[in-house]
Amino acid sequence: MAEQLSPQDAAKQAAADAAAAMIEDGMLVGLGSGTTLRRFVRSLGARCQAGLKVTGVPTSETTRALAIEVGVPVADLNDVGELDIVFDGADEIDPQGQMIKGGGGNLLWEKIVATAGKRFVAVIDGSKTKDQLGQFPLPVEVIRFGWHATERLIRELLIESGYLEPKIVLRGGLDTPFVTDSGHYILDCALGVITHPEALSVALNRIPGVVENGLFIDIARSAIIGEPDGALKTIDYPDRLAGS
Repeated sequence: MAEQLSPQDAAKQAAADAAAAMIEDGMLVGLGSGTTLRRFVRSLGARCQAGLKVTGVPTSETTRALAIEVGVPVADLNDVGELDIVFDGADEIDPQGQMIKGGGGNLLWEKIVATAGKRFVAVIDGSKTKDQLGQFPLPVEVIRFGWHATERLIRELLIESGYLEPKIVLRGGLDTPFVTDSGHYILDCALGVITHPEALSVALNRIPGVVENGLFIDIARSAIIGEPDGALKTIDYPDRLAGS
């Protein structure tokens, strides 16, 4: 019996299938994390079972396990060269292709893999597109040692940057804090509207104890956006890093 999909899941599946169809024989492919990317990995697994030869580089242990389960060969990023293409989701993406990621807790590995590829493609449903970033809380991955001190410095920076009374929450709570695949904590910062994401990203990463933040700036080259009716839209973003 065919899976009965909600409108949002139908949009995710449409985007996932379109992304999987882009992959060519012999490619090194970054495999992202999250609900849409789980659908993408399953679609890619079906193509691999049909004879496609690719190597996937996962952005999380969860994605690695799923890829192996569905028949996608995987490799460690240390053991391969530059990736041909990276597919991952986004919690938010604005008209310039700037993103917030990390809602699933894999932002550090996701950013490492994202920047190891020749091209990054966001695979999303239409609900993730925003005029301006910030409705989704900004994840900041921090070292567990002294994280209270790191949190205070983050709060001071946010206030100095014009975010009055920022709400910062330890993901999972004090009793059962969420721990990333790298053994770190995540602080979720509710900011409302992020006015200067590039500057904020740089400033956050200068704080001792901050490992990485969930602002993905000038990384996405395109997005595949699925809609509930199965329609697809592809957006290309300017390659600012290349000066184009």
